[in-house]
Amino acid sequence: MKAMTYDRYGDPDVLQLTEQPMPRVGPGEVRIQVHSAAVNPVDWKLMAGKLDGLMQAVFPVIPGWDVTGTVESVGLDTPEFQVGDEVMAYARKDFVHGGTFAEYVTVPVRAVARKPEGLDWDQAAGLPLAGLTAYQLLSRLGLRQGETVLIHAASGGVGVLGAQIARNLGARVFGTASPRNHEFLRSLDIEPVAYGEGLTETLQALVPEGFDLVADFVGGVLDVTRAVLRDGGRHGSIVDDGVKQADGLYMWVRPSGDELQVLADMAAQGRLEVPVAQTFGLEQLPDAFRLNQTGHVRGKVIVHVRR
Repeated sequence: MKAMTYDRYGDPDVLQLTEQPMPRVGPGEVRIQVHSAAVNPVDWKLMAGKLDGLMQAVFPVIPGWDVTGTVESVGLDTPEFQVGDEVMAYARKDFVHGGTFAEYVTVPVRAVARKPEGLDWDQAAGLPLAGLTAYQLLSRLGLRQGETVLIHAASGGVGVLGAQIARNLGARVFGTASPRNHEFLRSLDIEPVAYGEGLTETLQALVPEGFDLVADFVGGVLDVTRAVLRDGGRHGSIVDDGVKQADGLYMWVRPSGDELQVLADMAAQGRLEVPVAQTFGLEQLPDAFRLNQTGHVRGKVIVHVRR
């Protein structure tokens, strides 16, 4: 099968289009013929060796953890899916090797959700990692209907989904973003606030009683969070582990097909928009990585494998 791979750590120039063996389908797994996969910052951070102390890489590595496609084969004891099912998954494994920027990928069924008919391929590819990250942080913080929530980096890849999920769960949501993204956030029923100088004072004026919950999707904002959180409020981050010393929650997302199904159905019903910034072909993955590395992309960068 064709796959984009790297055989050493480095920048996007180490990526090459190669021929790789078809992945074997183990018990409790499905093999997916990949339609689309999404780029996430963790992909190029792993490729640069920045997470080498956390996860073992087995070279050559096929990068990528987000995927949508069609079930091509099922393993033993896999009654949940059949050949031909359209599916999506956060396909992270225990080590870095057989990822989603390839014609085929194997995924444990516990990580797989069905792609609803009303959800297009690009949104299905861009939803799993970012959507689950936002959903799991808000869930673990115990978000309740009627609460007032602050989302740091609400126009970012994870934050924009977190803000919408919080609204769908019945919260009033404020989101920090640059002014150029404020109209976009308003269109999603999110109340935008410009980050930068004076942010703390602005938030305190908007919500004098303090926020019930603050979710950090950018890092470097702990002082602001503590200043605007009400007594007894909850906060967490996916970036800054320093929140643990401030009674906050620090977490990294886990694969979950059941939770992904909730988000997929929400998106198919029009209640969760997955913005797509740009699409690339498989052989253009180095360019897709470079675009994602700029940090100035509003929406997901999607790679079309099957066209």
